[in-house]
Amino acid sequence: MPSQTLADKTRGDFPLLSKSISEDKQLIYLDHAATSQKPCQVINRLNDYYCQINANVHRGAHQLSAKATEAFEGSREIVQNFVRARSSKEIIFTRNATEGINLIARSWGELNLKKDDEILLTIMEHHSNLIPWQLLAKRTGCVLRYVKVTLSGEFDLDDFYSKLNQRTKLVSLVHVSNTLGCSNPIQEVADLAHSFGSLVLVDACQSLAHQPVDVSSLGIDFLVGSSHKICGPTGVGFLWGREDLLDKMPPFLGGGEMIQDVFLDHFTPAEIPHKFEAGTPPIGEAIAMGSAIQYLESIGLENIKSWETILLEHLFEKLQSINGLNVLGPTPSRQMMRGALATFSVENTHPNDIAALLDLAGICIRSGHHCCQPLHRYYGLSGTARVSLSFTSTTEEIDCFIDELSTAISFLKKNA
Repeated sequence: MPSQTLADKTRGDFPLLSKSISEDKQLIYLDHAATSQKPCQVINRLNDYYCQINANVHRGAHQLSAKATEAFEGSREIVQNFVRARSSKEIIFTRNATEGINLIARSWGELNLKKDDEILLTIMEHHSNLIPWQLLAKRTGCVLRYVKVTLSGEFDLDDFYSKLNQRTKLVSLVHVSNTLGCSNPIQEVADLAHSFGSLVLVDACQSLAHQPVDVSSLGIDFLVGSSHKICGPTGVGFLWGREDLLDKMPPFLGGGEMIQDVFLDHFTPAEIPHKFEAGTPPIGEAIAMGSAIQYLESIGLENIKSWETILLEHLFEKLQSINGLNVLGPTPSRQMMRGALATFSVENTHPNDIAALLDLAGICIRSGHHCCQPLHRYYGLSGTARVSLSFTSTTEEIDCFIDELSTAISFLKKNA
């Protein structure tokens, strides 16, 4: 164990992580996959926008508007560099990753898909990468097909290849599963999909804060991310898309900002990225998202991944000592790029009861279906408990969690 861990170096930046629930108990936050905590650098940047340069962007001739526009567009360039995009024009600001997927479904999907065309998804997808396509299928008559998972809880590449065909127009899948923790073979999927003429969209919400993500190396066509998963504010996210694809897509929403000229009987849209950003955007939140990315980059994504790997191995070792507990997805020893989370079930014990007892001890975890109901049905489960880590997590927090978890399980079984 390093003499000074990454958690030691960074925890002081996060105000909420110093919160106490009693005189002798510190809050232990182990729900980072649901939303990340925010460092002072991000909180201060958001506050600075509203206190120092609060103005609308792109439209005003005064100095405040110019400063706000510069900071807003500067954040777009930060996102561009974060995912290694070729141009900042390829970065569309959205409310969240869900809106980014809906944008693709509405704009690209309705323009390009017709009856009997196919979209290939997986059974591990978050609802935000299922429902937009289900709605699109109702509107266009396109067909949705689903890739299974292997016995070890990983993307079934053989099943994917068997379902990929000339009718497949889009493959849309998660980079890292928020339930299984598995990291999917995106480059191999993209190569195969492109050989059949299909495009590839990746939901990177669970990977962007934990490992380097390079859209060029992945060889994909679209990617979505959400600010609140990467130490940034809520209410903003982004879509990256290849410039040639975005240029051909019609606007998603209509209104101010997304136009070049407006007449009483028609309009001409603005060029990308503004074509897809109708109305006043979340200016302060987008600026603070840029600061969150800079914060992560100052730590180093490789350093984050290395520390979280140590934590994850420690977590799995401890979980294996609890009788009747089953973890979904691959083990860290099987998959080196596995997500820093563990989703588990316990025999004859409801996950909500476990989470409630842990909450009384000041430990925050997640329980339920994690917006993955089809995946839980596949495993014959109505819900699970999930503990998720970040670079601010410590082995001491994991040990405390395991102790309280063991106590909670024993209590629930005795009182069943």
